[in-house]
Amino acid sequence: MNTRSRVRAGAVAVAFALLAAGCTGSGSGGGVKGTPGAAGLRDPYFPKLGNSGYDVSHYALTLSYDPATGRLDGRAEITAKATQDLSAFNLDFVGLTVRGATVDGRPAAVNRAGNELTLRPRAEIEDGAEFRATVTYDGVPQKITDSDGSEEGWLKTADGALALGEPTGSTAWFPGNHHPSDKATYDIAVTVPAGVKAFSNGVLSSEKKTADGRGTSVWHVAEPMASYLATLAIGRFDTTTTTALGGKVPVVTAVDPVVAAGAAALRARIPELLEWETENFGPYPFAAAGAIVERDGDAGYALETQTRPVFPGSSFDTSTLVHEMAHQWYGDSVSPATWKDMWLNESFATYAEWLYAEDFEHTPAQKSFEKAFANDAAWAFPPAEPPKAEDLFGTPVYQRGAMVLHRIRQEVGDDTFYEILAGWPAEHRHGNATTKDFTEYVESVAGRDLSGLWDVWLYGDGKPARPTA
Repeated sequence: MNTRSRVRAGAVAVAFALLAAGCTGSGSGGGVKGTPGAAGLRDPYFPKLGNSGYDVSHYALTLSYDPATGRLDGRAEITAKATQDLSAFNLDFVGLTVRGATVDGRPAAVNRAGNELTLRPRAEIEDGAEFRATVTYDGVPQKITDSDGSEEGWLKTADGALALGEPTGSTAWFPGNHHPSDKATYDIAVTVPAGVKAFSNGVLSSEKKTADGRGTSVWHVAEPMASYLATLAIGRFDTTTTTALGGKVPVVTAVDPVVAAGAAALRARIPELLEWETENFGPYPFAAAGAIVERDGDAGYALETQTRPVFPGSSFDTSTLVHEMAHQWYGDSVSPATWKDMWLNESFATYAEWLYAEDFEHTPAQKSFEKAFANDAAWAFPPAEPPKAEDLFGTPVYQRGAMVLHRIRQEVGDDTFYEILAGWPAEHRHGNATTKDFTEYVESVAGRDLSGLWDVWLYGDGKPARPTA
């Protein structure tokens, strides 16, 4: 996400209630040995987000939306593997009405406590077993408003809807394990009335129309994706399809007609910019690319939704596009292990802006560093240790985080730095990583201890002495 268009004073205040009731099930031998998976993964900032006891491998979402009424009908098929003997398990889900659920085709008991949905299968699920849970639901999805007034979740637009999920908004339109550490592949099938289209992440695998003119689009995401990076844009769009990287990657853009003329020149540059980022950051990690550009009243900020970042028209500028595209390597392919590792996403994306300015705008990265260094807001807290959830999108995470990368560059030299720039997303491709993983990786490539740099720039309180270039 780019703070050029969104200054977040607070993250989403979503209260996930713990389910205290114990559920039990019977194993094949008739004895009770399974226990419920815990509600919440004890994330440092969202302790009740996510669930333990299982790992999701795939979401198959079948959705139908009517912009006139705002009603969403959904079915989520969740393929997962148990990581313990399970008598019951939880899913994160905000609002909407659950109509029923099955586990491996058999009806499951359903309990709801706040934003926790608990399914209890007829028989326990053994540790290591793969299972499939299906939840059917409907209703009008919720918009989630942050304390600073920014909005996520399910946003009703002038001609349809837009789903945005960082950090917890995806809980508003499908049930799941909504912590970034549990990534999965996706198939998202969306049916909408005649005259509007639906765009999501990944590759468009099929498209068809029904007798009454409604259209169904199916989007396939072959690479693991954190749920906060899932998106869905429904409305009237000016669309283009081209290719990038030697014709290997389809580039699909969907732009609201109101802003299409102003966005035309930059949307045509996406393949060129993708080529430049690949030269700097290594092989592109996904099978598709593109962008969704909405009018300003429909989206209030840019977001790095996987393969197809979302922009409001006024933020669809070169710097923001470079930032959100860089996230495809840093944040989308290599996702944070916990929300505390957020600086790893935003520091690299911000530094990508500095590199672009260095390569194309005659602005050395050192000059961008000095500008950031002079910004008092960048020194409010260490980027690796935001004091609380509402600080996750603060200036230090972006600007001081990028300064950490520049100091690494100064310490190890350009050759080693560019090796790190491409090697880091290759090391954890399609996975998750912590700050400790990153510092250890940098030291392994540099071949020396950099604890002094980490102590001052990554973890230190206050503004250090200005370093010499």
